[in-house]
Parts: sequence; C-alpha cells; structure tokens
Amino acid sequence: MKSTLKKLLPFAVVGVVSGATTVGTLKYFGEHSNNGDQSYFTAAAPNASFVGMNTGAVGDDFVKASKTTVPAVVTIKNYQSRATSRASEQDLFDFFFGDPFGGRGQQRQKQQAPDNMPSGMGSGVIISPDGYIISNNHVVAGANKLEVVLSNKKSYIATLVGTDPNTDISLLKIEEKGLPYLNFANSDNIEVGQWVLAVGNPLGLNSTVTAGIISAKGRGIGILGGQGKATNPIESFIQTDAAINPGNSGGALVNVNGDLIGINSAIQSTTGYYQGYGFAVPANLARKIVEDIKKFGIVQRGFLGVSSLDLSNDMQVNAYNKQYKTTIKSGSGVYVTGFGDNSGAEDAGLKKGDIITKIDTYDITDFADLSMSIGSKRPGDKVQVTYMRNGKPNTTTVTLKDQKGGTTTRTKDDLSVTEKIGADFDPLNEKFKTEYGLNSGVVAKNVNEGSEMAKIGIVDNYIIIEINGKPVNSQKDVEKILDKYQGNVQVKFVDDYGRIYTKGFKMP
Repeated sequence: MKSTLKKLLPFAVVGVVSGATTVGTLKYFGEHSNNGDQSYFTAAAPNASFVGMNTGAVGDDFVKASKTTVPAVVTIKNYQSRATSRASEQDLFDFFFGDPFGGRGQQRQKQQAPDNMPSGMGSGVIISPDGYIISNNHVVAGANKLEVVLSNKKSYIATLVGTDPNTDISLLKIEEKGLPYLNFANSDNIEVGQWVLAVGNPLGLNSTVTAGIISAKGRGIGILGGQGKATNPIESFIQTDAAINPGNSGGALVNVNGDLIGINSAIQSTTGYYQGYGFAVPANLARKIVEDIKKFGIVQRGFLGVSSLDLSNDMQVNAYNKQYKTTIKSGSGVYVTGFGDNSGAEDAGLKKGDIITKIDTYDITDFADLSMSIGSKRPGDKVQVTYMRNGKPNTTTVTLKDQKGGTTTRTKDDLSVTEKIGADFDPLNEKFKTEYGLNSGVVAKNVNEGSEMAKIGIVDNYIIIEINGKPVNSQKDVEKILDKYQGNVQVKFVDDYGRIYTKGFKMP
C-alpha cells in the first residue's frame, strides 16, 4: 500500500516536520503591573545608546550587558512522542542551521530520542516578570511537552501560548513571579557596525555569551517560505557576526545596555555550524507578534493586497522579463505586478507597473523592507504609500486588510472551524476510496505548523476518515461536525503508509 499511496498522492510529505533537533547530535541551535497585560512588553528608551568601536569601555559594557541578559535567557527542551519523531524525516533545525541559500549542508543521521528525553533543545528569553517567554516557532514545533530551565537550573513545564510560522516566533508561559526579564529595544534605531551580544545555549553549553557587530539590516534569506510552513513569511533579519550555533535558536541578541534587539533564529552555513553569518528577528516585529498572541490569541496581519517583483533582485527581474516578455529594469523598490481580491492598494488607486518606494517614512529598497513595514501592521491600519508612476512620485493612503478583506482585528472566537484546527480539506478521489475499501475520507491540505491537526501528527495529504465517529467527505462535513463544538475531538486518519490512527485534541 505504501508505494501505491505515494503514486496516488505524489506530493505527500512523509510524516511531521520536527521542531526540535535530535538528542545526541546537538544540531539545533519599564513599568509593570501584576496582571500579565501588555505593559509587561516594555521597550527601552527610544534613543538607547550603543557603544562605539572607539570607546575604550567596551569590555565593561559587555560585562554589564551579560549580567543583565544571562539570567533572562532560558533553555527550552522539546519533548515529542515517538510517533511524531518517527514521522519526521527532515529536522527543522537542520534547515535553520544548514545552508539556506541552496544546499542542505551537512546531512546527519537522525536518532530516535526516548520519550523521557528531549528530542531537542533551544533557547528562549523571559520578557515579563510573570513568566512570558519568547522563542522561535521551530524550537517548539511538534512538542507534546515543553520544559523551561532557568539559568539557576530551576525547571518548569511551560504552556505554549501561541506561535507564528510566518515570523518564526513563539510565546510560552511558565507559572512564576518576580523573574528577571529583558526590555525590547527599538530595533528601527540599530545601525550597521554597532556592537551586539548573542546569548543562548549553543551545543548544550548553557548561558553562553558571544560578541560581534551588526553586519547588515533587512536581510531576506528565503528560509521561512523555503521550509514550507510559512504561508506569508516576513523576513527582514538583523545580520550579525556574533557567533551563533545550534542551540542559540530563540535566544537573545542584545545591545550593550542589555536591551533586546532581536531573537536569534538562523545561520548561513554549509556545515550547520557557525561560519560568520547569523540572523535574528528584529525586536519590533517580535514584540508585535507576542502582543498579538497575548491580546487576541492569534496574530493580526495587515496586507497591502499586491503581488510584486523585487527590483533589487536581478535574477527575479530577468526571469520576470523572460516569462512576460517585458523590459523592466533592475533597481531599488518593489514593482506592482497585480492585485489580490479586496485589495486595499487597488482601492487606494495603485496600478500595475507602479514602483513602491516608501511606506510612511520607511524607505522601500527591496521586498524585505516592504515585508517588514507592512508585516508589523494590523488590519484597519492606514499607511502612506509613496510610489513612482511614469517617472513621477505619488502618494496615497492605503487601509490595510486581512486576507479575507476585513479591516478589523479578530480573536480566536472569530475564526472558522478550519482556521481553529489549522488545516483545509479536499474531497478524496472516489477511485481511491473503492481501491482501498474506504467509505469516506478527505485529504488534509495546508496543515499549519503548531496547529491542533499538526499536534496529533497530521500533515498534508494524510486522509481523515472520521471525526468524532462521523464520516467526512468534504470540508463542509468537517465544519458541520465541529461548528460551535466544545470538548475533545477524535480524529481517525490514514498516513501515507496506509497506517490507521485515532488521535484526539481539545477543540480550541
């Protein structure tokens, strides 16, 4: 049945992409109140200073920043069931710490971790005294238990509050008070050449501090969309030469004041280990994501509603010209190639062929700039868009919308059934049903990382036969069974080897 299933389902993904590295190989990498509200996510002073290369006080500043940062950086241990681990053929940490620019880097033999041992470890940063912790999505992905270990070796079982594969950010919570924590700096104020420290737990070496400079800003490296779980990735990484290795994932990138300017996420490497290029999610974007998760339960994402071409990318421009027989020139900015449904940009008067050069006061030189400037906004926000048309600059105001055309924020209660459980479903081919003796079935599609479906081991192209004992043959069947349903959900499904499972989750 295995070979036949693969033939009939040619795009099947074998198993679940793991969010943690295999044990043994160590591949992965203000004012406050007492009620856990958004005021905990405090920012440093807008003009927080950075030490210069020529100051003579660099060593003292590093010591001070290290003393502030180390107690607020934690180890996160990701435990997965054996079924989930067996299903994983590609280690997600391999992707984030391999070569994101082409080759997969060094291939390593995966080892099966016992259920009482973590499948992998990463880092996290405490961002409030009552136990909120920010990390990477790929650090927590696939976990059925998350253990947090503080720098003082005290251990807690964490609750996963929410994740966002599009930015590789996750938010966890432990039950404790009076914890050391870091403030968010304004990452828009950072400059290339400024000193930074990376703090995390690389290669199992807890509370490791490394120093370097900011090498570049606004880097788009194609890693989030490339690993397949981000549907609308936002990539505008801070690049640093501070040593970052597997285990640093989710750890802190701080300035010399000890303020958080980024969350370390990936490296460019041909071996999977440090070769001089590390990448961190900017603090402003990370802060917005955790605030959304905490306040709304989901990430609020505004969209311009355009399809576009990055004019700074010669290869993309040449390919576009060849495909559409045009003569667009490379340069700075983002070229509008079309519009989506209910596009706010089209409503505001933009046209195909316009070149976006600025969002509010933010210069747009490439797609990473556009992604960051819009990705940090919510539906209903208004932005000033400056664009070139026929060689002349124009400005218009665009009201951002969500992907469904809405201009208001939503909570989990506003989500559809398929949004809540994290997957779409296509009808199963009748010939397939007959050949394998199935009376019902739908094919899972667009399974979201960290969703309820993903947590029980379902990935794209697995076949769901029944939900709560009732046969399903369409997405409408799934929605009808689970609409307004509260309680435990039992899912009977078939993997791409023909094995049948029944697993459950609590309806969110």
